[in-house]
Amino acid sequence: MKALGRHFLIDYHRCDPEILSQLEKIKDIMIGAANLCGATVLASSFHNFSPQGVSGVVVIAESHIAIHTWPEYEYAAADIFTCGSKVDPWVAYSHIKRCLDARETNIREIERGELPQIESRVGHGFI
Repeated sequence: MKALGRHFLIDYHRCDPEILSQLEKIKDIMIGAANLCGATVLASSFHNFSPQGVSGVVVIAESHIAIHTWPEYEYAAADIFTCGSKVDPWVAYSHIKRCLDARETNIREIERGELPQIESRVGHGFI
């Protein structure tokens, strides 16, 4: 089986709550993560909640990088979903961790779009 993409589900704990509250700072961190990991940034959208917290997504040609922050809990949840072999999601993960000053993390990696090899589909009505 070959997967089309890798999806990281990340919990960043014990982050700097001041950073987690700043929309422009979070946006810069996320776009920076996309650029550093080799992704092609297509668009981004971020929202500041009242009284605190930021949600945002960076749409990349290779899929997306998203974040939701809870400054009151010093916590952020992020998704890094990449397709292809050009992008290194570990670079994005490390950049975000460092920039949020996260002292603890929990990460789960999931392979997405697992497909049988093309050769095994030939002659079985799939092509």
